[in-house]
Amino acid sequence: MELIKAFQKGEELLNDIRNAPVDEKGFHIWWLGQSGFLIKWKNFHLLFDPYLSDSLTKKYAETDKPHVRMGEQVIRPEQLDFIDVVTSSHNHTDHLDAETILPLLEVNPHIKLLIPEANRAFVANRLNCDESMPIGLVQGAQTTIGPFTFHGVPAAHNSLDKNEKGQCLYMGFVVQFGSWSLYHSGDTLKYEGMEEILAAFKPDIVFLPINGNRPERRVAGNLNPEESAKLAKAIGAGKVIPHHYHMFSFNTEDPDKFVGACKAAGQEHVVLKLGQRFSFGV
Repeated sequence: MELIKAFQKGEELLNDIRNAPVDEKGFHIWWLGQSGFLIKWKNFHLLFDPYLSDSLTKKYAETDKPHVRMGEQVIRPEQLDFIDVVTSSHNHTDHLDAETILPLLEVNPHIKLLIPEANRAFVANRLNCDESMPIGLVQGAQTTIGPFTFHGVPAAHNSLDKNEKGQCLYMGFVVQFGSWSLYHSGDTLKYEGMEEILAAFKPDIVFLPINGNRPERRVAGNLNPEESAKLAKAIGAGKVIPHHYHMFSFNTEDPDKFVGACKAAGQEHVVLKLGQRFSFGV
């Protein structure tokens, strides 16, 4: 399979990140593939759920569930030596990848890792780090890291699973900085009360999955294109950006279906190519 070409990658992408205007009136977003997004506001950098390796392709190469890569890798994690905060919304490898997170930790000595509190022991074991290192968050709570204030939002992947303390294993994060509010869903389906939780934040940008929920794939599912478009509209999102597609051939979706669903719902949307930048308010 010929890989989907990146809009920009490597040094070209790095130069774009470095040279993107520093302006308090707006911020910049880059899609790094799967559910990974880089946010730049002034000189601060937030990295949502990066997967920047081929660890899953290697792991499942000789199995009955091969993870055949679809798109080019846009950057190596060790090239991102300016990250302030990185998130992991849950423990699945495309959201908590040791081959991505460990190089990031190595080149960013002061980086903060934000996780669901329920996953602390698992994260420490996967990254071979002290359990006290990550910053944990539970649903309904908030924490501030540098200029970013994060709010924990439940995620259903496929259900609202919790540990014995009632803490969610799967989460999304609302982040507020400046005058803006962004929501990164992690992996999720819609659940009762979700619209009310998210609408309260009046999000300017929401990042929602579109690969859908198909049991025959034998993996946990997500919102499909129509569901994501309707959810974004229902919560009053300024713009919606899709994720969780064009990474693995067995678990993807056509973004054109998402575009059509957004048009039908009257929802503003942005579909990014791999490594492409979207500037908001700049």
